[in-house]
Amino acid sequence: MAQPIVVAPAPPEQQNNYRDYVASAYQDRVEALYRTKYEKQTVAYAAARKKEYSTFDKRKMTIWDASLLLNDIVDESDPDTNLPQIMHALQTAESCRQARPDDDWFHLLGFVHDLGKILAHPTMGALEQWEMVGDTFPVGCALTDANVLFDLTKAAEGATNPAYNTTFGMYTQGCGFRNVLWAWGHDEYLWMVLKNHAACRLPEEAFYCIRHHSFYPWHQRGGYMYLMDEQDKQMLPVVQEFQKCDLYSKVDANLLSVEKLMPYYQGLIDKYIPGLVSW
Repeated sequence: MAQPIVVAPAPPEQQNNYRDYVASAYQDRVEALYRTKYEKQTVAYAAARKKEYSTFDKRKMTIWDASLLLNDIVDESDPDTNLPQIMHALQTAESCRQARPDDDWFHLLGFVHDLGKILAHPTMGALEQWEMVGDTFPVGCALTDANVLFDLTKAAEGATNPAYNTTFGMYTQGCGFRNVLWAWGHDEYLWMVLKNHAACRLPEEAFYCIRHHSFYPWHQRGGYMYLMDEQDKQMLPVVQEFQKCDLYSKVDANLLSVEKLMPYYQGLIDKYIPGLVSW
């Protein structure tokens, strides 16, 4: 098996600077995206998008071909990097290989985790980025101060609609994240696509990380704990482990070769997510 390419993470003294939205060189674009996201990600919108994309009739293509679309996408919500998303996929994947060398599904998780962002690509509908990227959160209940740029949430439905502006809103304590309606985005979309792909052999931990890796208000800042059930409590450590590979591998100097790494990840795709996938 090919050896992983060493992806030097940001040194510990710099890691506290990640997700610093005020000091970011991309502050204006990030704030503009979240302002729109908080206002427009409503219960009705999230439910309609989930229904629309549950038909899986947009396109058929392999995981590798889908990943190549990431060459054309830069995440406008990211305060830490301006690299195309294919580079972030490889950086995360190689970081996962170093963290768990014997768990090849974890490596593939790193490679595919953000594939849902292809909905921002012109060939996949060109959704606006506020619809696809950034931290996710439950709709249908009050947002908490664990949400990034919380001052921008004043126009959110969870703040203005009396049916939803309470702690639990339309949920109950301990209902579990599986019963939550999420702000529509790349996490939920990819989770749906892979659940629909009968040949997908990823373990449940991978599915869970795909669906919840952008839920930073929970796994990094401790918010929304009152909605967790036992599955969520059990999965939290693996999400937090994956989050470190996802976040701290974003070093612009770590430029990796798609061509060099393709054989390894194509082998994992053939093993865990073979064939044409319905998107």
